[in-house]
Amino acid sequence: MEKLDLDWSKLASITTDGAPSMVGETRGLIGRMNRELEKRGLTAPLRVHCLIHQQALCCKVLTWDSVMKVVVSCINFIRAKGLKHRQFQEFLSELESTHGDVLYYTEVSFLPNLLGVIMSVVTSSLSGDQEKKLLSLFGHVRLSLLYKASVQGYTAAAFHARCDSQGPTVVAAYNKAGFLFGAYTSKDYTQNGQPINDDKAFLYSINDERKKALRVSSANGQYGFTNGNTGPNFGTLVFLFNNTATVQYNAGNGYNFEAADMHGDDLQLTECEVYRVEDVGGRLTKPWRNMQWTAERKRQLKEKIQNYKSDVKSVSQVRVLLVGPVGAGKSSFFNSVNSVFRGNMTSQAICGSAGTSLTTQFRTFTIKSGKSGEPIPLILCDTMGMEEASGAGLDMEDIVNIYKGHVQDRYQFNPITPLSEDVPGYRKHVSLKDQIHCVVYVVDACRVSLMSTKMLEKFAAIRKKTNQIGIPQLVLLTKVDEACLLVSEELQNVYLSHYIQRKIQELSASLGIPVSGILPVKNYSQELELNQDTDILLLSALDQMLNYADSFFENQL
Repeated sequence: MEKLDLDWSKLASITTDGAPSMVGETRGLIGRMNRELEKRGLTAPLRVHCLIHQQALCCKVLTWDSVMKVVVSCINFIRAKGLKHRQFQEFLSELESTHGDVLYYTEVSFLPNLLGVIMSVVTSSLSGDQEKKLLSLFGHVRLSLLYKASVQGYTAAAFHARCDSQGPTVVAAYNKAGFLFGAYTSKDYTQNGQPINDDKAFLYSINDERKKALRVSSANGQYGFTNGNTGPNFGTLVFLFNNTATVQYNAGNGYNFEAADMHGDDLQLTECEVYRVEDVGGRLTKPWRNMQWTAERKRQLKEKIQNYKSDVKSVSQVRVLLVGPVGAGKSSFFNSVNSVFRGNMTSQAICGSAGTSLTTQFRTFTIKSGKSGEPIPLILCDTMGMEEASGAGLDMEDIVNIYKGHVQDRYQFNPITPLSEDVPGYRKHVSLKDQIHCVVYVVDACRVSLMSTKMLEKFAAIRKKTNQIGIPQLVLLTKVDEACLLVSEELQNVYLSHYIQRKIQELSASLGIPVSGILPVKNYSQELELNQDTDILLLSALDQMLNYADSFFENQL
């Protein structure tokens, strides 16, 4: 304290590892500190036993089973099914968790052995090159780790407990010779004791020396595997043989190959994994919606939007209301559109990831063409996000007041009481230019299949009220690049993606919006430079909003 010239009066607490030399009343650090504080007429500080040290002490007395059974059970429950896994990821997102998935890594150094095992549970052993070569054997798929022998055990029972009835799967076996080899089947493991025909089944081998994976189909083109209670039994290769880290090789039994090419004559395994193979849809032969991806098309769209004029002389700017669940990307959409017209990245609207809405005010955002240019004839209105809980998020009465033009810019939403005439922020005298001319629902493409019944009911209630008032409606499907690997690789694939097409059809059925009224977009989130393809999707969405607003104005004439 004296050496560092610290103020004794500001000492609030002392954290120790609980050792006698620290907490002893006579010779311990805390005892000596307390006596010094008493001399100075100061209050003794709080005493805290370091949480990290407490956990380290617990680790010394806990058996592996008492910890690992719970850990492995929880992680397997989360990752065993694609739906559960995605729901867990969304749950973390809503909590603003530092991690977006099951915890892979921690900087805290305590419990190193336990964390090493946990990391091996949730982390694939595939290198980037191995994964790329393995994925090349399929169409557009995702691999979800179901079983890891070094953690769950090199036993048939452990394998079947995690891999039975999981649909298409692929075995990934590793050896010291540097080979990754295994087998794929499109059928379920069910332990019925019967040989299973599967014309899609194959064996494969990957190593650093080959540029492409070796792929071997069955000798008769029909045999897949034997559906017994052993490890994965593909006739020629039986993995986890006799509940050990070995593979049994039965030459010519179902599949024909050179042993050296398949596994380098090394049948001792350093690891064995099984992945679920989830189809995310392939590439269509022709786009299901035509789109021009040229610089000229971008210029035409910008010019058309900037020169737009409504048929109603009193309305110089179309007002579009963005409505959607928390985190769907409403504010990000405005920032992205604003960036397109400004020519650089902007972040005027507050956006991010949170469990509750980051937007708490009603905001009307004007978009300028260039830093000091003229505003374009469109205003994007942002609101609180929709939430599942009753009474949370945007209130129906507030939505109606927004539609009718009664809510002023920067009105602070009251989560308890909707806006009324006697509340500041209520615009009593309104005209057509103050009203909403088009409503756009914003939905995250990754959550189309995850929307709860309560959320769909809220959408239905808003849709019903919007139809009664007569406002045209569109849907923005955001984050299409995160939802589909094909689109992530090349944004121009968005209308060639069978997966995105399916999601739009699913969303159309859920919300009652025609497919023609659902527009896939990608918001800017981590980019530092504008992208032409992203801009074209965003501008096309704005163009459709203006077209739909024209329908609203025609009904007012």
